[in-house]
Amino acid sequence: MTDTLLPLYINGQKIHSNSGETFTNFRPLDGGVECEVSLASKEDVDQAVRAAQSAFETWAGTPGMERGRILLRAAEIMRRRRQELAMIEVIDTGKPISETPYADVDSAIDALEFFGGLAMDIRGDYHDLGSSAMAYSIREPLGVCAGIGAWNYPLQIATWKSAPALAAGNAMVFKPSELTPMNAISLAEIYEEAGLPAGLFNVVHGKAETGGLLVQHPEIDKVTFTGSVPTGKRILQMSSETVKHSTLELGGKSPLIIFDDADLDNAVSGAMNANFYSMGEVCSNGTRVFIHDSIKGEFLKRLAKRTENLVVGDPREVETQVGALINEDHGQKVMGYVEKGLEEGATLVCGGKRISVEGLERGFYMSPAVFSDCTDDMTICREEIFGPVMSVLSFSDEADVIERANSTDFGLAAGLFTKDLARAHRVVKKLKAGSCWINNYNLTPAGVPFGGSKQSGIGRENCARTLDHFTQVKSVYVEMGAVECDY
Repeated sequence: MTDTLLPLYINGQKIHSNSGETFTNFRPLDGGVECEVSLASKEDVDQAVRAAQSAFETWAGTPGMERGRILLRAAEIMRRRRQELAMIEVIDTGKPISETPYADVDSAIDALEFFGGLAMDIRGDYHDLGSSAMAYSIREPLGVCAGIGAWNYPLQIATWKSAPALAAGNAMVFKPSELTPMNAISLAEIYEEAGLPAGLFNVVHGKAETGGLLVQHPEIDKVTFTGSVPTGKRILQMSSETVKHSTLELGGKSPLIIFDDADLDNAVSGAMNANFYSMGEVCSNGTRVFIHDSIKGEFLKRLAKRTENLVVGDPREVETQVGALINEDHGQKVMGYVEKGLEEGATLVCGGKRISVEGLERGFYMSPAVFSDCTDDMTICREEIFGPVMSVLSFSDEADVIERANSTDFGLAAGLFTKDLARAHRVVKKLKAGSCWINNYNLTPAGVPFGGSKQSGIGRENCARTLDHFTQVKSVYVEMGAVECDY
């Protein structure tokens, strides 16, 4: 347990809550107390928004080249602190150290470098209206953006939201998840060291009430949120009251289709990445695995063998492949889905058991579960579990599996494995999902749009088009001739 109180970060200063209230941050790996966290009051949120507004006025007029240089310096600082930041993610999330340097810190660095390079290239359009008139458009920053993060990728999400916002000339007030609050302060420190002016990136800690204060704040111009569909719907409703710009990256129940000609070892690797990485606590996971009838037996045999060999244990150890779920409540919820799968007639091929890790008995660990003999109407095939639970379904017809894959209110992601590239492109075109992978799964390189369709979200992240969601267009008509008038 640390001796410090995790502060707020407002206007370039680490401060404690105006009210003096705090909440407790627990370590997933052993259930112990890591630190107390300052709980932002309404006055703190108002102070953060005022600081952001004041800083925005100058930042919006700062040349893109200069804004970009600060983001690039932040990337270099983050690279120097890579292992430290990765271990903070381990402590805060329970994810293994074998993942966090790459999936968390490197992904954040990529976003800083990508948007740092783009900051100098934000521009509008020219419209030729003939010899006596012209028009042009300008892309201008929105103002103060509220970022609200999820607990599964805290540093990555904070950076994916703040880097494009700052590159485009906005200010941000960021609220990390109350379950994983620590690296948002680390990011604030990095921006400060990189030379970001005070007030442009502020951190307020809190729970749903704090998020609501941001979303409903009259001086917030945009909300960018990552989290569950129900919470995203509430945020969209609240944002509509003041017609705020909104980007929502929500949940999913994504399909992964494995055709009979797929490279089977690669398909097993893809299915495991799509279900067990980060203990399955990934919104885009391909948790409905459709396997062709002709290869189902061999697929399950290879999958079970490799799944049973996964090392579940202390996430601080480099050999650990599966760490702790975020907390006891969430772990019990995931185990409830395992029980539901059995009740509804699915076959548990392997896993699905709680595991006691020596010395970390209060952490919630479980062996990754594989269900076979699943049907589309089962609860485990309809609802987002957000844990290491894979549902394997069988198919024989291409048109049928596409229809079944699309039979969901979600549309975040989808994937398929086949050696027939004509079929791959044909099927992907028909899948109703915002992010699709062919012969791989869950890769999100900087520059490639990421986001969902249907109830899985609005807008895109991690790409050049993201800047469109952090700017607004101003059109300017220029008359160079006489003004016509009928009066």
